[in-house]
Order: sequence, then C-alpha cells, then structure tokens
Amino acid sequence: MTPKLWEMLATLGPIGKVGIAPGTVGSAVAAVAGYLLLGIAPAFLEIGTALVIVFGTIAATRYQQATGKKDASEVIIDEVAGQWITMLVIPVDWRWAVAAFLLFRFFDITKIGPIRMVEKWPAGYGVMADDVVAGIAAALCLVAASLVMPA
Repeated sequence: MTPKLWEMLATLGPIGKVGIAPGTVGSAVAAVAGYLLLGIAPAFLEIGTALVIVFGTIAATRYQQATGKKDASEVIIDEVAGQWITMLVIPVDWRWAVAAFLLFRFFDITKIGPIRMVEKWPAGYGVMADDVVAGIAAALCLVAASLVMPA
C-alpha cells in the first residue's frame, strides 16, 4: 500500500480530521458500522475486528513515522478496534449498541489503570493497545450487565 493509503486507513479518510472530538466521531462511525456488521452476521464483526487490529497497528505506526506525531488525535483507526471489541459481546439491539458506545468512550477517555499503561508501548502498538484494552474493559462491563439484565 502507498503511504497515502496507510494515512487514509489510520485517519479513516477525512473523519479523523474533523475539528472537534475526532475520537468520539470515529467511535460513533465505528459503532454504526459495527452494528450493521453484527446485524448481517457476528462473524463479519469478528473478522473485521481482527483485520482492523492488524492493519490499524501498521497504519498507526506508518502515520507516526511519516508525521513524527505520537498518538496523533487524527489517527482514529484505534477507536474502530476498541469500539468493535466492545460490540463483540452484545446482541443486535440498538440499546446495547448505545451502551457499548458510551462504555467504550468512558474507558477510552479516562484511561483507567492498565489502559494508560499500554498506551506507552512504542509506535502503533501503543496507539492501538490502549483502545483494545478499553474495549475489553467495556465488553466485560456489558457481559456483567447482561447477567443482570438479559437482552
């Protein structure tokens, strides 16, 4: 892939370059796309998540190398990975999708405990890892909630 294509993947094209809250905008776009994939077949979301993690890590690394910016706000492919990880545990129900979005954003913004620790990893690994761990934390909360309030 060309450097421009890696940049487009890292920033989701123009979406990462919105002026205000690109991470939240990226998460919202990811939540809608993830919900659609989940509705088609959960396997699509599972495969998509794996591909986003692998290629997103490469894209984030290449973007960082090209720009010299560590964890640039315009790089939002990591939000897709984290949001989709969160959505892997929910049923196809818009209320659970909203809860997944809100919980992921909470953990991604607050960076509680291990989330902050892994973001210090080098290059694209750190960029992706904090969102992956935030997604796992949010997913665990949703699993716990589903035990109390079944879908």
